[in-house]
Amino acid sequence: MAKSRPAAAAYQCNECGWETTKWVGRCGECQAWGTVVERSAPRSRAQAGPVTTPALPIGEIPIEDSQARTSGVPELDRVLGGGLVPGAAILLAGEPGVGKSTLLLEVAAQTARYRHRVLYVTGEESAAQVRLRADRTGGIQDELYLAAETDLGAVLGHVEATRPALLVVDSIQTISAGDVDGVPGGVTQVKEVAAALIRMAKLRNITLVLVGHVTKDGSIAGPRVLEHLVDVVLHFEGERSSRLRMVRAVKNRFGPVDEVGCFDLSAEGIVAITDPTGLFLDARHGPVAGTCVAVALEGRRPLLSEVQALVTHTSSERPRRTTSGVDPARVAMILAILQQHAGIRLHQHDVFVSSVGGARLTEPSNDLAIALAIVSAHRGEPLGRQVVAIGELGLSGELRRVRDLGVRLAEAGRMGFRAAAVPAQSPQTVGHSRIMDGLRVVDVDNVGRALEILGMTDDEARREAP
Repeated sequence: MAKSRPAAAAYQCNECGWETTKWVGRCGECQAWGTVVERSAPRSRAQAGPVTTPALPIGEIPIEDSQARTSGVPELDRVLGGGLVPGAAILLAGEPGVGKSTLLLEVAAQTARYRHRVLYVTGEESAAQVRLRADRTGGIQDELYLAAETDLGAVLGHVEATRPALLVVDSIQTISAGDVDGVPGGVTQVKEVAAALIRMAKLRNITLVLVGHVTKDGSIAGPRVLEHLVDVVLHFEGERSSRLRMVRAVKNRFGPVDEVGCFDLSAEGIVAITDPTGLFLDARHGPVAGTCVAVALEGRRPLLSEVQALVTHTSSERPRRTTSGVDPARVAMILAILQQHAGIRLHQHDVFVSSVGGARLTEPSNDLAIALAIVSAHRGEPLGRQVVAIGELGLSGELRRVRDLGVRLAEAGRMGFRAAAVPAQSPQTVGHSRIMDGLRVVDVDNVGRALEILGMTDDEARREAP
């Protein structure tokens, strides 16, 4: 008997293109849920048709209509690369309650204050709720229009009626199209609604800002293609216990992606912080054991952050290693380096390391500051309030150079610090000191030399060090 031909694949994953003969809830290739849909019937080859606009030499393309205009919020303009670009599609994502709606309402009010018409579409709240927030934050403007809609057709109708320069949709997961299968927030709905809004924004030269939800692991909810459709992807971050909020650019077709904007969120609204350098420094005036100041880079902006450590003796067979705001894996590595190369043995001590003010110190350049804070807490001797430490520790105890050292030192000097321990630029400069930006900069090549220069070693530690 002749063999039967295998059935053709009737279903395909929207994310990775994996094919199957029957519908499944989870893609067998990329493991994404809800992305397997039925394939449409193959169409005939497309024929040439009329063009919307003629092709021109690139030098003759006008750029006046695509010049960025200020949003009225300097920190957001800094992240966007100059401001809001007409026709641009911006996606702002963040945790629930972090302040996304408050920030965009402030942007909408400031844009309307410059006599640019703004349409704010809310699908999560009623119009009255948004009006109450605008009353509290001072966002009542004549050119700011508000609509509570969840249907795509109604949103497009509002755009036709108001003809805004800025359209804010809060959020993309709440808007649905009646002629598209799936529930609001589903993969198909989000993709089709976003594509329709972006097409409209490009056609009418409207700046479009979409609010996006995030999943429990912090990634943007919905299909991955959503991030490819938009021009700018922003992440809004912040701890619930802190008023500080940060906007980071993950993707930006109009500017850099290594910028960060800082905001202060309170009951009166959200305010841009143009100089956030001293936010993470303790206001204590006297020197305290177990503290050290690090200089981290958030994007291109240097921020001074204080690291605190507490070391206590324990009788437990498994000492505790507790961290807050720092990477626990790096702290464990630093403890091993201190034991192996500096003779600081903490296997019978509980170690607690924390950053001040909710700062997240994930950059390797903070290694030396963490190490000095731990040793200071262990010995009960303060470093002093005028010392900063910059450098990445290697597994052999060496101090590695970090990027933008001059920018970090300049910021430390501006904040009034007087001394800095930094990685040596060459073997000939080890132990030498020089004056930069008002700082006495000391070059060190390893963690043991740094402890020796700061007077935090003794004869017993030298004998224990291999």
